[in-house]
Amino acid sequence: MRFEIVLPSGSIVYGFRFLNFCIHLRCIILAAAGKMKVFITRVIPSEGLSILQNAGFDVTQWTEKRDLAQRELIAYAKAHDALLSVGKNQLDAFFFKECRHLKAITLLSAGYDHVDIGTANEMGIPVGYTPDVLSNATADTALLLMLAVSRKAFYQHKRIQKGEWQFYDPTAHLGFELTGKTLGIFGLGRIGMALARKCIGAFGMKVIYHNRNRNLQAEKDLNVQFVSFNELVLQSDVLSVHANLSVETREVFNLSVFRKMKPSAIFINTARGDLHNEQELTEALKDGLIWGAGLDVTNPEPMAADNELLNMPNVCILPHIGSATKEARTAMAVMAAQNIIEGAKGLEMPHTINPQVYQR
Repeated sequence: MRFEIVLPSGSIVYGFRFLNFCIHLRCIILAAAGKMKVFITRVIPSEGLSILQNAGFDVTQWTEKRDLAQRELIAYAKAHDALLSVGKNQLDAFFFKECRHLKAITLLSAGYDHVDIGTANEMGIPVGYTPDVLSNATADTALLLMLAVSRKAFYQHKRIQKGEWQFYDPTAHLGFELTGKTLGIFGLGRIGMALARKCIGAFGMKVIYHNRNRNLQAEKDLNVQFVSFNELVLQSDVLSVHANLSVETREVFNLSVFRKMKPSAIFINTARGDLHNEQELTEALKDGLIWGAGLDVTNPEPMAADNELLNMPNVCILPHIGSATKEARTAMAVMAAQNIIEGAKGLEMPHTINPQVYQR
């Protein structure tokens, strides 16, 4: 039996009280039926949903085309046993203290900078994620941006729409080739390695990288070279960012860094928008400190429609579609469902950010 919640029109205050009443009523009914309850903050691919339903879970999906306010998320979470969080819901200390009853949380993402893992550990709540399965899709997006920026592809498309594809000028609108260039990778993990393989195979690029720790396996398998951050910035013809967002990496790519880069260099970010200072990136592009930029993530996000970067000929921007392939999103949904099933049973999730909670 399904129990559907329909909110009445009216004030926000009374609507929210009614929401709480309905959620708790639903909780009582399903508890009597003995079903484990999972709340999902977006509609996910059907493959993941089916796995949860076939495993006997009662599933509620948020279907509105807007982000949940934190108070709404907490209200829903309180009425469920597990949470599958899609998007950048702020799972902060307040959330975890309000929802300490949750048996399991999993993200539909590889990144988790929006989650207070320390408080999750204090509450003993395992948090899962979906690493690796989106690596190829995100690396493809980085490669797409590299090619698009190097040939000013988005700008050239706009020229056609404006009726400017007329006189042939062999000296105008020139880009450059990637073959033989130096690719610098900031954060050589799964996605960075996938991009390195593609660029070495397709363009014979030399690959250098900088990590907190050396990736000796990648050095052996791909013949990539570890360099200091300063050398990465100085040597790269294309600098692609694939690091996690942290206190140390927030806006690490700023004007002082862009000033050190080659004036012919391309900056690519498909990781997190907060890794670069967008105003200073804009300034660097306008002043010719770097040649171009390709972004799948912006700072802030989403980007305003009147942002001047959107009209620069040497800039290509996508709306955070790095993992947006059927293959990747399906695999992410399946992995998240498996995390929920195991986590809700009190067993270790297949992919856990904080496995230390199982040692308590």
